[in-house]
Amino acid sequence: MSIERRRVLMVAFHFPPMAGSSGIQRSLRFVQHLPSQGWDPIVLSAHPRVYDRTADDLLAQVPTNVPVHRAFALDTARHLSIGGRYPGALARPDRWSSWLVGAIPSGLALIRRYRPDVIWSTYPIATAHRIALTLHKLSGIPLVLDFRDPMAQEGYPADPRTWRSFAQIEREAVRFASKLVFVTPGCQRLYRERYPQTDSGRFALIENGFDEEAFLDAERDRPSEALNPGRLTILHSGIVYPSERDPSALFGALGRMLSAGRIDATTLRIRFRAPLHSDLLERLAAQTGTRSLIEILPAVPYREALREMMCSDSLLVMQGANCHDQIPAKLYEYFRAKRPILGLADPTGDTGVCMLHGGVRQVVPLEDTVRVEDALERHIADLRSDAFTASPPAHIATMSRRARSQALADLLTHVARGD
Repeated sequence: MSIERRRVLMVAFHFPPMAGSSGIQRSLRFVQHLPSQGWDPIVLSAHPRVYDRTADDLLAQVPTNVPVHRAFALDTARHLSIGGRYPGALARPDRWSSWLVGAIPSGLALIRRYRPDVIWSTYPIATAHRIALTLHKLSGIPLVLDFRDPMAQEGYPADPRTWRSFAQIEREAVRFASKLVFVTPGCQRLYRERYPQTDSGRFALIENGFDEEAFLDAERDRPSEALNPGRLTILHSGIVYPSERDPSALFGALGRMLSAGRIDATTLRIRFRAPLHSDLLERLAAQTGTRSLIEILPAVPYREALREMMCSDSLLVMQGANCHDQIPAKLYEYFRAKRPILGLADPTGDTGVCMLHGGVRQVVPLEDTVRVEDALERHIADLRSDAFTASPPAHIATMSRRARSQALADLLTHVARGD
């Protein structure tokens, strides 16, 4: 029996050739997998000039039969500043607000040409939701809005006028969207509590995940030897945020262990791959005398990053208490890499709960130096004694991007039918 085909217009700022954001994977993998579930995507993205960094490795993975339109957009901070300064109004709700100017006529043209059944957009880029909301109001096409993070939060954005613009977009999202999709249980719960008069069934959960095909490609070229034979390598792959993933307690613990002679540079290496805030890591390493233990390395193509995860002795997760309702998208790839995980996150937060459910043995708050030191010592002992069992395959399979895409396809179908 043939699958009834429908179309979805996907407004996605994070899309190849952009590099350096895990959000690219969510948009790209939905675009790849939705067609097998009866949904044909049409992508409305931004001109690549707005990206701080671009790469071609993921661009080749965009299906050639998927229409991708890259509308006019500028980065206010880079393209519209004079002497490093620019009017704040040009960066509300964000630095890419000019994308709206190009995306609305482009989106209407795509609607006329392809007649999509649903409009979908993904945050965090607030302008993406503003574009989707405008297209919905002009066309009447049902709307699904994807929240990878909460929008208006206490103290974020710090600028009051920007905060108000976020809050306005959020209120319109709740008013007009048929479904609001969240990537963590905590974020879903937050919005149910924030908008108690709204039907709770409109708040859906579709978590992030890993791409099985990408891992299979990476495994084919996987070297047989360890990264550093004779020396344990603990890898943190991705951005280290000064607040949300502040590694100060980790460096403090490493410094104490190094001074006591319990670890040394010949037996242990902490590798930070593409951390972005390298200056923070260098400063902490200098303060704690741990530079000999630390590797800070640049970004690599996605498949190589996955291969590095699978070859590392251990994988490091850091999530601060101020991100209680969030889960790093990288965590799902860590589970699929089937390597031991050291969890520096509140055990009661979404990240900690996810790790504990997946069988991670050491999960302690990121900010607690004493507990981090204890967890690190136990983790190293487990690594040396090979006391590790990966999560059950059935549990890992539920985290795949294909499974998440099936959930999105089902949700889109219900919205298109008006269920």
